[in-house]
Amino acid sequence: MDEDQGPDTIIPQEKTTDNGIMDRLKGRLRSVFRSFTTRDDLVGDYDYVFLLRPNLPFMTKSTYRSPFFGINDKMPVFLGMLLGLQHALAMLAGVITPPLILSGAGGANLEPAQQQYLVSTALIVSGALSSIQINRFRIPKTSYFIGTGILSVVGTSFSIIPIAQGAFKQMYANGFCPSDARGNPLPCPHGYGALLGTSSICALVEILISFLPPKILLRIFPPIVTGPTVMIIGVHLIESGFKDWMGGSGPCANPSVAGDQANFFASCPNINAPHALPWGSPEYLGLGFAAFLTIILCERLGSPIMKSTSVVWGLLVGCIIATACGYFDRSGIDSAPVVSFIWVHTFPLTTYGPLFLPILALFVICATEAVGDITATCDVSHIELEGRIYESRIQGGLLTDGLNGIAAAMMTLTPMSRFAQNNGVIALTRCANRKAGLACCFFLVIMGIFAKFAATLVAIPSPVLGGMTTFLFTAVTVSGMAIVNRGTSFDRRTRFILTAGLALGYGATSVPTYFDKIFSYSGHNHALEGLLDAIVLVMETGFAVTAAVCMALNLVLPEEMDGDIDERGCRVDQG
Repeated sequence: MDEDQGPDTIIPQEKTTDNGIMDRLKGRLRSVFRSFTTRDDLVGDYDYVFLLRPNLPFMTKSTYRSPFFGINDKMPVFLGMLLGLQHALAMLAGVITPPLILSGAGGANLEPAQQQYLVSTALIVSGALSSIQINRFRIPKTSYFIGTGILSVVGTSFSIIPIAQGAFKQMYANGFCPSDARGNPLPCPHGYGALLGTSSICALVEILISFLPPKILLRIFPPIVTGPTVMIIGVHLIESGFKDWMGGSGPCANPSVAGDQANFFASCPNINAPHALPWGSPEYLGLGFAAFLTIILCERLGSPIMKSTSVVWGLLVGCIIATACGYFDRSGIDSAPVVSFIWVHTFPLTTYGPLFLPILALFVICATEAVGDITATCDVSHIELEGRIYESRIQGGLLTDGLNGIAAAMMTLTPMSRFAQNNGVIALTRCANRKAGLACCFFLVIMGIFAKFAATLVAIPSPVLGGMTTFLFTAVTVSGMAIVNRGTSFDRRTRFILTAGLALGYGATSVPTYFDKIFSYSGHNHALEGLLDAIVLVMETGFAVTAAVCMALNLVLPEEMDGDIDERGCRVDQG
């Protein structure tokens, strides 16, 4: 079935003969052969210089306007591959960052080989699951779809990071994860497996949500709820990014907590690392700024392809400087296998009770974000923003996100979410073609299979990674601001809801241990103990607190409060 048919459209089945099948097969083979052997089909007349032309002050601005390629338009093979690579590079930093953080010192403290594996697997799984979103199909004998049928890509979600970090901290405190005799955390694959198992079960809630009409979903979780929630997620992540920028977010950031191993972490990442320096050294600040300033320069002076991949250029420049100054540790790269794939390493799938509530909230928030992201992708793709086809894309995207959450856990990865930044690539290159999206998936899988590439990413010095991730995580916060600005007017009611929600959310994010001593239960009722741990984890997860407060106030406060001021500064009752 053509993916652009409405969900209720039924295409009559034609009687197929052996000769008809052979004729269609020959026609497709001729089409593929022609695509790679004729100039028009291979490269076309596209101005490729446009993508590579820098924006230097002394250069005259190009007047070229690239043609728009719709979701099913014919486009040159080489251009589709080039723009697909651009999409893959735009996703690269976002895809690898969550597994790097969750498998490192701020998460499950996994072995370097397991960290490299998770980075490789994140790339492979993101490519595979994105291809499902791009190629949608109807579930037989129903009006429901799997996939969106547009250039809609997914990657590992940032939203799981604050939940997982709080859970791992709790796991080490209650003995679920092991520590040595000095209290230092040891690798905890069992804890990571519990994160995966719990996520796979909680993903069922997004599958159920996918069968709700989008209007009902947005009425329950409007931008006034999702916007500040996304903001708090970004704020939490900025802290870990900035710690990495100054040397590392592990024990070297606070050697006093390392006990007898304080001397080992007197320098970052430890005293045995090449060119190790104390946390906060000016050299680390400079390395991070090399990546950060490169991103800014790419935006000001770069070509269209450099602007959409500026984060990768920032990493590259930072790594070049770090290598020249002797900060790179090659041991992990040399010991890494040449290729990798899913299930080279596995983790015991279990559940961890306190994780259920916050991860359920996470999937609900991801579902509401997905509605906005799919709408934005339809908008930049120049296709309908209302009607049954549009609603079927929303339904198919949400259903696939839920299924992807289960599939990702089965493939040893944390939940996936939609990458909204790729909408900027579509708008910049005027290419919404699904062939470019499938080329993006191909490049992500290829990058993931070559394990040496993943090992190189894992070996990037923390200050370089921190300079990049601080920018990336701040972009998450700004996205939350944009959600609020798009969906609400800044009247008194909106400001009041934001103030109350962000006050508690910022507080829980800034002082994540504030709820540790609220409950003093020390009995043997494990069910009660698990419930109390779940409440503590929710209350210490800033974005969950913000979402709950904003949703509650949005439901109970009247639409027009006394003294409301609209965006023009006029009183509401005055018009």
